[in-house]
Amino acid sequence: MRIIRAKDYDDMSRKAANIIAAQVQLKPDCVLGLATGSTPIGTYKNLVAAYEAGDLDFSEVKSYNLDEYRGLPGDHDQSYRYFMNVNLFDHVNIDKANTHVPDGLMEDYEAACAEYDAAVAAAGHQDLQLLGIGNNGHIGFNEPCDSFIVGTHCVDLTESTIQANSRLFDSIDDVPRQAYTMGIGTIMGAKMILVIANGDAKAQAVHDMCFGPVVPSCPASILQLHPNVVVVADEAALALCPAE
Repeated sequence: MRIIRAKDYDDMSRKAANIIAAQVQLKPDCVLGLATGSTPIGTYKNLVAAYEAGDLDFSEVKSYNLDEYRGLPGDHDQSYRYFMNVNLFDHVNIDKANTHVPDGLMEDYEAACAEYDAAVAAAGHQDLQLLGIGNNGHIGFNEPCDSFIVGTHCVDLTESTIQANSRLFDSIDDVPRQAYTMGIGTIMGAKMILVIANGDAKAQAVHDMCFGPVVPSCPASILQLHPNVVVVADEAALALCPAE
């Protein structure tokens, strides 16, 4: 696991975008695993700027998103499909037919989740998987629990995650209580994993991810077992980590 220190959020976003951009430039038809939430917004802005400057071509890129709220259609302004359109897809030349987000309205969700994993595998797995990390150590919506769940699945969100996401909704009562998420096995199938984190609220989770025991009570700790993980985090998020 390699840790890259950033000065602040903007520096973290630039560094992360540079890593993703390098992947797209080296392999124009790469498969990107993408994340949502407030942390990657700056990264996506930098990627859009690079595209607008003529430095990136997304025309052959395929993408698979980590997760989606259960019960939200893709055109809902808090759905993750909507988020990706607004923050990245609408601003670059990616073919939206090559972008994939779990369907929040899937009826037979067990079959649909299995199909999502099969599609990721058929695409050759993610060349690069972008991840944020939750205050409780969750990645995607893999919440702290008693075991690592391998495949894409439906999960009950913890109260801390509901509280963290409530700032995006009119009322906490509007926050979905369940989500579909790539499982740990699907995430770990990526050839490279890029984790981004900022702010002191993430400091304990980042420390436990990088230096704590590998336990399902901190889902991100499993990343210690992956051969190619890069963590880009600002000084506040790395406050509890050793300097070297």
